Amino acid sequence: MALGKDYNLGPAIFPRGWFMIAPSEEATNMPLPVRYFSRDMVLYRGESGKPYLVDAYCPHMGAHIGDNTTSFVVQDKAQIDGESIRCPFHNWRFGPDGQCTHIPYFKGPIPAAARIETFPVVERAGVIWMWHDEEGGAPAYDLPTFAEWDDPEWVRWTMDIVGELNIHPIEVVDNMADVGHMVPVHGSVNCVYFDNDFDGITVSQKLTAGHRVLAEGDSSITYSTWYTGPALLQSRLEGDLPAHMLIAHTPIEDGKLKMWHALMVKCANPAAEDKGVGMARAYQAASLSTLAQDVQIWSRKKPIFNPLVVPADGPVGRVRRWYKQFYEPAAAAPDTWARINGKIVSLDVPEGEEGFGAMPAKAS
Repeated sequence: MALGKDYNLGPAIFPRGWFMIAPSEEATNMPLPVRYFSRDMVLYRGESGKPYLVDAYCPHMGAHIGDNTTSFVVQDKAQIDGESIRCPFHNWRFGPDGQCTHIPYFKGPIPAAARIETFPVVERAGVIWMWHDEEGGAPAYDLPTFAEWDDPEWVRWTMDIVGELNIHPIEVVDNMADVGHMVPVHGSVNCVYFDNDFDGITVSQKLTAGHRVLAEGDSSITYSTWYTGPALLQSRLEGDLPAHMLIAHTPIEDGKLKMWHALMVKCANPAAEDKGVGMARAYQAASLSTLAQDVQIWSRKKPIFNPLVVPADGPVGRVRRWYKQFYEPAAAAPDTWARINGKIVSLDVPEGEEGFGAMPAKAS
């Protein structure tokens, strides 16, 4: 397993940013054990419906707060108390700020050290997002709004769990610069334009190309894809059936991640038309199968610390330098932006000329 230090990313073990930790439906009034960033945590909803994320272990005697089925605290469904959570071992109650507020068998002052760490979470677009920063800083940038989620013309996505991959996230982010894999892996044809635009905590990619399945004849499709922070990718596909894709990946351990996929599709009246919803679900399945082509490569490749690239491979080195900012102190980010911000066009075929990746001849 390749670790962050093998890539010389910086002093942090894990990147700073917003990360998906669960689909909204997994956060309930029953505590859910989760593990990310080499740390056990517990996700739960208070009685108000608001989600909370806390450290998994009680400071009293070390019990796992969320991994229990036999304690009567759990069997009596008394573990969630208002917005607070109780430990199943001795029933100590911890508020949403992590401070212990009740010890049932003790009437004296509660020790100030009786607290569990809490983590910032936001629920948006059917996802629970966590802010992670080893420096302990407050969120440095906003989550995307995902405006389509509340637009009645769009069919909301459901979340696909892609699974766990024994790979460092930097190998996934490399795809942002990699125009060369679009033809052999994804079936793009006649690629005529490809660029990357670096802008602070975002990096974007634009591709104009035909496709062996999605585009008919000589027609082309323009894809706009971008990362907001180190682990939240969105992609927009325009055309007769506009779509908005999400791919999120979150470190479990150094060199191991969990990945999700989802797709929203614009329809005339998705709330009233089962046909539109069915079409959106079929489109999402097709999008997932495209991601699976990448996943198979990622899950079988060896780590590459110094990629052997040619100029036509795109700005792989700059994408990696962009990604490295999330492992360095937050105060250093403006210096990084001053060096790497800007657009790089890797492919721009003049009109009328054949682009990269001709349509393969059909077998007779």
